[in-house]
Amino acid sequence: MSSDELVARVYDTNAGYLALGNEVIDGPLACFVRNSEAPNVYDANHVTRVRARAPKEIDAVLARSGDVFAASGHRQFIIDPLTPPSFEARLVVEGYEVSQGLELVLEGALSDRGASVAATIRLVKSDDDWASVERLLRLWHIADNERGDREVLTEDVTRQVCATKRWKAPALSFFLASVKGVDCGFFSSWPGTNGVAKVEDLFTHPEHRHRGIATALLRHCVADARARGAREISIGARVDDTPKDMYAAMGFRPICVIRSWLKSDA
Repeated sequence: MSSDELVARVYDTNAGYLALGNEVIDGPLACFVRNSEAPNVYDANHVTRVRARAPKEIDAVLARSGDVFAASGHRQFIIDPLTPPSFEARLVVEGYEVSQGLELVLEGALSDRGASVAATIRLVKSDDDWASVERLLRLWHIADNERGDREVLTEDVTRQVCATKRWKAPALSFFLASVKGVDCGFFSSWPGTNGVAKVEDLFTHPEHRHRGIATALLRHCVADARARGAREISIGARVDDTPKDMYAAMGFRPICVIRSWLKSDA
């Protein structure tokens, strides 16, 4: 398989993962993903597979996004290799801001990087399990707020984000890690539909880091995805953050950078 073919499948898996559990409005010029119950969640309200090239086509997609996302406080477009450069250039003129995410792929076995802690890992099923996920997710969002990311993640946004993860189940397997009965981390896996899986949302409570919990979760989710039919495993990382180094050390190789353009109504 060529590198270009693998990259195309990684893009398709990323788009499929983001659409999972949300409303999909597909058309010849763009695919709109919407969730009216979580209007403030970027991953659940965005536009992918944009093919608008001519000025009138671009006008139509931008106008349609205003209608589809009238209840949201943002507009977001995710770029793929087939998105016309003219559309992306228009977003610059319209005042959108770009962010980039690194995608890495595991094609073989995970490396034996470090020992994993004796954590208990369970599939998230019950209301209590999801409440525990939300508590940990809130800590993650508080840390992002303190870091000064571009938007403030309120408690309501945290609730909406957690709900969007739950709505992806059971296709998405969400796992909690606990040590001595204390939930201290989570991660998830989706086997995809084209042989490339997506593992996403790796988080460990700050007081439990550097003990191998993240490694244990990563191994568990890779095994889960492959047990459900996946071959390659994709994972995303912020280009300006350190997890990408951990993933590379464990055998994931960088394969592409996915750009998204965001404009807030605020």
